[in-house]
Amino acid sequence: MENEIEIRAARTSDLDSLLQLYPDAFPEEDLLSLVEDLHRSREDAVISLVAIGGHRLVGHIAFTLCGIDGGPANMALLAPLAVASAMQKQGFGKALVAEGLGRLKARSVARVLVLGDPRYYGRFGFETEKRIEPPYPLPAEWQDAWQSLTLEETRPARGGALKLPAFWMRPALWAP
Repeated sequence: MENEIEIRAARTSDLDSLLQLYPDAFPEEDLLSLVEDLHRSREDAVISLVAIGGHRLVGHIAFTLCGIDGGPANMALLAPLAVASAMQKQGFGKALVAEGLGRLKARSVARVLVLGDPRYYGRFGFETEKRIEPPYPLPAEWQDAWQSLTLEETRPARGGALKLPAFWMRPALWAP
């Protein structure tokens, strides 16, 4: 039976559910302080969406608005994306990504970056990113995992270092 999926903006009252979701979805990673920072950020800095299925919060995605050194702030970093382990492979992640990309287009965001599985994000059109550098060097085995998707062609994308809010500037978030 297919679950009905509702996607909406995250609310202040969702924090407790988010703090339960992430250890379930990523038992080997500690993303709770990042999730709290993202959840407390201003709407003009972070787009945070949740997926509701069966009348409960089962998924979350965040997009941090950013730019490159010396360039316009018309990019976004997609991270993290989580779906409750019991609800994975039912379309919640896909719905969260699609809704988020639509909201970014409406804000004239030109490019979205992600550090994630190329097999998953490739389905949305993400490709390996070579010109925009992540905040910290990535291990060689992660090079193909640093990806981008062009939402709006403006000028040819120039290279440079990605500039993110302070809560993203933790080396552990960018290392195995």
